[in-house]
Amino acid sequence: MDLLDRYGISPEAAWIGAFVALIVGVAGSALVFTERVFYGFLWQYFWGPVRADADEADCVAYLRDEQRIVADPPAGCSGVENAFVAEPGYTVVSTVGYILVLIFMLAGVYLLLDRFVLEPYDRFLYALVPFMLFGGALRTVEDSFVAAQRAGEAPAIEFPASAALISPFIYFTVFGIALGALLVSKWLETSGYTDTYHYPLGIAGTVSLAAAFLYLLSITPSNDWIRLYPTVLLATLGLATLFAWGIYTAVDRYRPAIHAGTGLVGLVVIWGHAVDGLANVFANDWTQLWHGGTYGAKHPFNQLIIDTTNAIQGGESVAGVHVGDSWPFLLVKLAVPVLILAVFDEGFLDENPRYAFMLLGAIIAVGLGPGTRDMIRLAFAI
Repeated sequence: MDLLDRYGISPEAAWIGAFVALIVGVAGSALVFTERVFYGFLWQYFWGPVRADADEADCVAYLRDEQRIVADPPAGCSGVENAFVAEPGYTVVSTVGYILVLIFMLAGVYLLLDRFVLEPYDRFLYALVPFMLFGGALRTVEDSFVAAQRAGEAPAIEFPASAALISPFIYFTVFGIALGALLVSKWLETSGYTDTYHYPLGIAGTVSLAAAFLYLLSITPSNDWIRLYPTVLLATLGLATLFAWGIYTAVDRYRPAIHAGTGLVGLVVIWGHAVDGLANVFANDWTQLWHGGTYGAKHPFNQLIIDTTNAIQGGESVAGVHVGDSWPFLLVKLAVPVLILAVFDEGFLDENPRYAFMLLGAIIAVGLGPGTRDMIRLAFAI
């Protein structure tokens, strides 16, 4: 900050300058070193997995000799030679890349929100929760496009336009919608149409969530490749609420200092990650309770837990009883939020409440967004 002040550069201008420089640098490198930078890095780890996800392919490969892209090459994903291969889901490289982008974008969001009066911050965070649920529901809408393709039908939106609804691009899509809703809500407040911007912001998020969910409901009766299993929603949301409330109450009784700063926001943090943990366990191990579909982990951390548990247990059963091999993921998703909340003590929140609540919102979103997608996808069997 001292260096910026010395040259009279505002933090906002510095961030915009860094953003433009990164875009120009990456784009220029991709143009000059197309095969190595674009196909060997950007395409293989970021764009290729999105295309494979949209096409529901095991992998897509850029054949370097032929300079063309094929889905599910005849030689197999591991057998194709002299090619850059991309598979759906996340890798260590892409995960690190997304974390770095997230940190950079959070800095920009912080500078943007610093221009608004947002107090009380906890109400602002509550108003954003419907948008986090909306992100998961909107991602499931794209899953319905893939299910339609699988059934031999044309999807409502085809690739590459559908990439706006696939991770990581969907985060920018939802952010843009939420930002627009915030600007309108603040205008309503300053114009005297509402006493607080929190209500119209929360309503906008709820309407967006309802629109995405109603779309899925609307296509269900006329298609045999999608079917609603409401018990998935009831089980996931019900148990997540039960677990979150139990853990929050226990922590509040025996270690009240953990929740002294965050209050009920801590409950939302735990609940969001409980939804993610339960949705993962249900999707990986318990689909036979509803429709018997097949789902798998797309994140390397999830897969590591499953592989480790399977190796220790010797399978998905213990003493002849099916327990699955993803159940430790739920335990992690219940324990880690409590450890994170311990960092957000009263001193941290009093020193910079805007920054602290922005981080809490990001923590909720990285659990509740993917968890909602998994839950709704499982509920509609797509």
